Amino acid sequence: MSAVLAPRSELVAIGLSDVDEVLSIERALYAFPWTRGNFVDSISSGYNVWGYRVGGELVGYFVLMLAVDEAHLLNIGVVEQQQGMGFGARLLSHALLVAQQAGATSVLLEVRPSNAKALALYRHFGFEQIGVRQGYYPAAQGREDALVLRRALGRLSA
Repeated sequence: MSAVLAPRSELVAIGLSDVDEVLSIERALYAFPWTRGNFVDSISSGYNVWGYRVGGELVGYFVLMLAVDEAHLLNIGVVEQQQGMGFGARLLSHALLVAQQAGATSVLLEVRPSNAKALALYRHFGFEQIGVRQGYYPAAQGREDALVLRRALGRLSA
């Protein structure tokens, strides 16, 4: 009888040496991906950039910007073949924890109305729509609006 060990999985801070992996996922996921410069600038500016690795392979990431008492989830992505397996939820949970630990009282994000999977995840986590940014995203035929979502965070006790 032999035991099958699951590959090690872990949340890791993303650094400049990981940008190629992140960029590969980003380009596979989105028709209008972030550029290398976007990720390098985010990391260099001290934004919280985290990834999820399974067996050493990067399967997802997020970029979170903190400003005073508010956090802004700028980007999140999970390898398409790994979607629906809980990695997005783990990443989003960690982003909310990072924001809360930094003293943020809420998290904001933008999402395409056409991104049903992401909308379902965000709503499951208690995000509520607070606005619309007209023509925010580039699209195949012009521009697409962004739904602005917000989730309040509770205070951590000392």
